Amino acid sequence: QVQLVESGGGLVQPGGSLKLSCEASGSIFSTMGWYRQAPGKQRELVAVITGGGITNYAGSVKGRFTISRVTAKNTVYLQMNNLKPEDTATYYCTARGLNTGMDSWGKGTLVTVSS
Repeated sequence: QVQLVESGGGLVQPGGSLKLSCEASGSIFSTMGWYRQAPGKQRELVAVITGGGITNYAGSVKGRFTISRVTAKNTVYLQMNNLKPEDTATYYCTARGLNTGMDSWGKGTLVTVSS
C-alpha cells in the first residue's frame, strides 16, 4: 500500500524559511513533487522532480523554493526561502508509481506565513 507522509509545516514570518519533507513507501516512484492549496483556491503545482533529477517550478516560487530528492529513501524535500504571505497554504506531496503510473497523495501539511 502506497503511503506518503509530509512533515515540516508550521508558522513562519514573512521572509523566513521552512523545509518540507515527504517520505513515500509502498512502491518505486518516478516523478515526485509538491502541490499546494490555499483556502478558497484550487490546488496548484509548486514543484516537481523526475527520477532523473529534472525539476519544474511554478513561476511564483522560482528562485525562492528548491525541490530535491533522495531516491534511495523515496524522500522528497522542498526548501522554501523568502516566504511570503501568499505562500500560505496546505502543501501536498505527490508521487507517481514507476510501474503503475498512478499518482498518490499525502494528507498535507499546513504552512502559514504571517507576522
